[in-house]
Amino acid sequence: MTLTREQIKRIEGVIKESLRNKFYSYKPETSNMPFHFRLLGRDRMALFSFIHSLNTTFGTSIFEPVAETLASLNFSIAQKKYVVGNEISELAQTEINHIMNELTVGHTPNKKEEIEKIRKVCNKGAMNKIKTVKVDLFVQCDDGTVHLFDLKTAKPNISNFKDFKRTLLEWVAIFLLKHPDAKVNSYIAIPYNPYEPKPYERWTLKGMLDLDRELKVAKEFWDFLGGDEAYSELLDCFERAGIELRPEIDKYFSKFK
Repeated sequence: MTLTREQIKRIEGVIKESLRNKFYSYKPETSNMPFHFRLLGRDRMALFSFIHSLNTTFGTSIFEPVAETLASLNFSIAQKKYVVGNEISELAQTEINHIMNELTVGHTPNKKEEIEKIRKVCNKGAMNKIKTVKVDLFVQCDDGTVHLFDLKTAKPNISNFKDFKRTLLEWVAIFLLKHPDAKVNSYIAIPYNPYEPKPYERWTLKGMLDLDRELKVAKEFWDFLGGDEAYSELLDCFERAGIELRPEIDKYFSKFK
């Protein structure tokens, strides 16, 4: 895919707006660090603190709106923070527990088979109310196929992948309750590969996730949303947006000197 000039302008606009919203609403920590201030300067410490804060919220403040914008160019529906529902069938929960138990004892994950098992019981048994579930990104193809994404940090805690897997299965069950015949998929999305140029260490996730059907990393994720070469074009958009905003950012943080 080659983004048009108008699409590039739109994506860069989202990046700049998202970053501006972040730093104009940001309030540096008030803790006194006299040695750091004298050594590095208050403005640099304020910027350092801002970058640390940004890193912890990059997914919601930057990646989600950018992903929504990019996907909207290629999918009939693209929506961040999409409400999936607040009910799940008791038998679906039982089936998910069974799937998780099998994976724990060494069964190979197969998302296609797991979805069909859940589909068979998605509206059977008592309907249990749960806390309203939102997915980070919802996209729907022209043929009605739905993709649900959970955006994670570049180095998610491996010990949590059992919980991630359960979440992906529960999303499917909740969605199928209202749309039992839908083609639905759910994924963990990792926006960039911190090990590049080495490949992402997918082996650490093997055994719990179906790596071909439940995980999209870096280029794989962004190209899925925007088409071939969307990842490299998106990096260029970030670079241009950063260059344009640099004087504005420098001016903002200069007031902390």
